[in-house]
Amino acid sequence: MVSGRHSALVGKYALVGRYGIAAFFVLFATAGAVPGLAQIAATNPTYTAQSIVNAATQTVEALAPNTIATIYGTNLAFDTVAAGSSTITGATLPQTLGGVSVVVQGLIANLFFVSPTQINFLVPYILTAGNVTVFVARQGIAGQPVQIQLNATSPGLFQYNGYVIATHLNGSLVSTASPAAANEIIVIYVAGLGRVSPDTTSGKLATSAASIVAVAQTQVLLAGVACPQSSLLYVGLAPGFAGLYQINLRVPPLVPKNPELRVQVGTQISPPGIPLALQ
Repeated sequence: MVSGRHSALVGKYALVGRYGIAAFFVLFATAGAVPGLAQIAATNPTYTAQSIVNAATQTVEALAPNTIATIYGTNLAFDTVAAGSSTITGATLPQTLGGVSVVVQGLIANLFFVSPTQINFLVPYILTAGNVTVFVARQGIAGQPVQIQLNATSPGLFQYNGYVIATHLNGSLVSTASPAAANEIIVIYVAGLGRVSPDTTSGKLATSAASIVAVAQTQVLLAGVACPQSSLLYVGLAPGFAGLYQINLRVPPLVPKNPELRVQVGTQISPPGIPLALQ
């Protein structure tokens, strides 16, 4: 069972599909110069490696290929521009918005949103774990290249009003007013789960299900206890989105109310402290 719809991403917050789920999204890099760019100028884009974060967690940590990331800084763009119907072509996110691009290890990243102080981008899918160089180019002026670390995965949970963003199978938001229940199937939205099979293309809106390659190493922990592997009905791309993953989980019985939810893939685990609204 797979659930998902097209998303419109605006700023730090985004509406995910028609469900009205608030979510966070953003990332990109390279050491060499891009032809025609002035390398550093008085009004060059300014940022640091520490201001590039996982868009779901908003924390400074290693990212991963196909992870939605955010760059915070100054002079990043002259205008505020979000990807939309006029800029998404061939079901693929644009690589330039408002004259702004993000370069990651020589690859131009796909963009969700740019503004003078924030860029939301997608780490290119084809990259592998290791150090990569990122810089922002704005209308012919390049910012300082910085290095960030990529892991194979970088699990991160989106949250809204302090709770994990998840939906019931009818698409409505799981919340304190409409909590999940034991034995119910819910859809949890996640960032940073890495490569999938079959492979996708950077920035492409997923049109069908594609499970992550590390599904056998994936665990969902509720109140610190791993859910049975059989309760993970699907772990993969969210159809209709770029860079977004979903976990279709059958909530186990006997779980305490509003448990902390964490997602672990191998040795990488999402940050602590985010509860699931569960009755």
